[in-house]
Amino acid sequence: MSAFALLLTMTFSALPKAPPPPATPKNPVVDEYHGQKITDDYRWLENWDDPAVRQWSDAQNARARALLDKLPNRDAIEARITGLLSWQSPIYSGLRYRGGRLFVLKMQPPKQQPFIVQVGSLQDTSREKVLVDPNAIDPSGGTSIDFYEPSLDGRYLAVSLSKGGTESGDLHLFEVESGRELSGDTVPRVNSGTAGGSIAWNGDGTGFWYTRHPAPGERPKEDLGFYQQVWFHKLGTPVEKDVYALGRTEFPRIAETELHTSPDGRHVVAVVQKGDGGEYEVFLLDVKKKSWTKLATWEDGIKHAEFGLDGALWALSRKDAPRGKIVRIPLDTPTLDKAQVVVPEGEANIVDFELTPKMLYVVEQLGGPSRLRRFELTGALLGAVKTLPVSAVSGVERYVGDDVLYTNVSFIEPRAVYRFDAVNDATVRTAMAQTSAADFSDAEVVREEAVSKDGARVPLSIIKPKKLKLNGKNPALLTGYGGFNIPITPSFNPLVRVWLDQGGVYAVANLRGGGEFGEAWHQAGAKTQKQHVFDDFLACAKHLVQRKYTSANKLAIEGGSNGGLLMGAAMTQAPKQFGAVVAHVGYFDMLRYETRPNGAFNNTEYGSVKDEAEFKALWAYSPYHHVQKGTKYPPALFMTGANDPRVDPLHSRKMVAQLQAAGAPAFLRTSAGTGHGGGTPLSGKIAEAVDGCAFMFAALGVPWKMPPPAPKPSAP
Repeated sequence: MSAFALLLTMTFSALPKAPPPPATPKNPVVDEYHGQKITDDYRWLENWDDPAVRQWSDAQNARARALLDKLPNRDAIEARITGLLSWQSPIYSGLRYRGGRLFVLKMQPPKQQPFIVQVGSLQDTSREKVLVDPNAIDPSGGTSIDFYEPSLDGRYLAVSLSKGGTESGDLHLFEVESGRELSGDTVPRVNSGTAGGSIAWNGDGTGFWYTRHPAPGERPKEDLGFYQQVWFHKLGTPVEKDVYALGRTEFPRIAETELHTSPDGRHVVAVVQKGDGGEYEVFLLDVKKKSWTKLATWEDGIKHAEFGLDGALWALSRKDAPRGKIVRIPLDTPTLDKAQVVVPEGEANIVDFELTPKMLYVVEQLGGPSRLRRFELTGALLGAVKTLPVSAVSGVERYVGDDVLYTNVSFIEPRAVYRFDAVNDATVRTAMAQTSAADFSDAEVVREEAVSKDGARVPLSIIKPKKLKLNGKNPALLTGYGGFNIPITPSFNPLVRVWLDQGGVYAVANLRGGGEFGEAWHQAGAKTQKQHVFDDFLACAKHLVQRKYTSANKLAIEGGSNGGLLMGAAMTQAPKQFGAVVAHVGYFDMLRYETRPNGAFNNTEYGSVKDEAEFKALWAYSPYHHVQKGTKYPPALFMTGANDPRVDPLHSRKMVAQLQAAGAPAFLRTSAGTGHGGGTPLSGKIAEAVDGCAFMFAALGVPWKMPPPAPKPSAP
């Protein structure tokens, strides 16, 4: 008998009986939109300052815990997930090469948060030097890095630190050589959970431009979370002496700004996004002249800009090129009418690029997976850089000469940092490589297409055991996102192994609204076209069933943020297609989402109730408004963080109240010490994964098979 046949198997068929939901009074409020009156029974749950709301939330948490803590096989599931996510192999990201020094963000379980190291050798991680470690600053694990930026000469590090998942970050300055913090140079409120944050050092490392919202007194109280501006801070001077640079009148209320300095320190570029919908303006600073010039308007289609080493600003443009083109703008005559197209629009969607003295490296999307190609600065194609099959390339960073560093990861091979040797046309895997307790040597990735309601073909990546029988009896987890022009790329998730161990499959849908095929694909799932996203996802679910990967009662769905909205729409539009739902930090009341600060940033993507056509589209799919009594909904777990600055937890509260009033098995889990996901400590990620996985397995009636012993770590 094989070892697999001897595995201990435990079976169960349904969720345990849960306590009844807490009483949830209906206090109707009637709103009128474009002549249509709509009743909101649970408006009162929006007010987190109301003690009654907090008591209700606590009662919901207690009810959820009463269920989650007694789920079948929970201890075994917790042990497996803890082993996978606590595997003591580092994960490297956020590469920066400045002044001959290489800086990297490193996540090293069992530490709770990533920290910054200086890499001494690409092939010897023992020579790393820890520079800034939030785990040492705050042993509770509640402090995290929002972003960091070294000075051009590599002498200093600017690091935004925030607490409790709030993403409200203060900028701290550190001297690289000594590791000491420059205590008098802390700049408050540089990062926010709505507009993010950015800095750009000046050429000699004596100061930097940074983003911040207005200070109290500069604008009315209701505007203090908006109107991001650019200021300049000189090292060694009080923050009160900082100098305003740009944004008070030039930027929109929902500005989100990215700053970059040219390698010679002579110019700074500010790429300003109007909310999250993908419209940008570009401003250029001539440092010597101390003057800013508007280089591009919203209509010009510039999405990203970087300085080359050739006296030019290079930009990704989608003007008359929905899949993108790369243009070169000479800095001696910085106007768009002088821009030269270097890489024209092609079959793939351009998403990023990096410049070296003689080469241009371009990252392109191919419907989910990506590729990395290199060109001469004239635009002549030199060829593709070797990458993993069905994989994602990210974080391309200029290194020595024309070499670059980049990360590459697939669904079944962990993330590693690679060096491309331009002289020898060779790819070298560095020692900055993750290993995993999850062995996927018995698995494969299958790329298929589902056909959506209107005939659109929707890519689908399916990770499954190579010898899986397609009999319609396998448990499956389907996830997706579909929004904000964000492509969903291959990533290594050790928790996929949990599904494969139970004879299941894991599927990732590349939906319209994302950036997999360019701006046309994005716009086909935005604003009044948002229903296409849900149609695409439901088509992917049907595809999995029709191809006998699974059946409806064995299919779970999970998603977060915009993907949480997707979960709400999917379960209200097609409740019979799923056996379980897990929604993280999602929007659900689409008529009220823009009443909160980050909602204003999002209405460039979703639309606004102020516009009649957009209101009708929002109303047509708003999950909260389409819960029906008498409908049998699948068991659903809603997870949110009390400190979420991006999607207010009110959405999860109201959605759960509505579902419970309709008799649905819906549960609400609110974490007191986390937010939207950024900054969540390792222990919090493990706890969420255990609750979600155990819930889905119980709801689907999945037999639990004890997995084989974990392999020993292998050298990278």
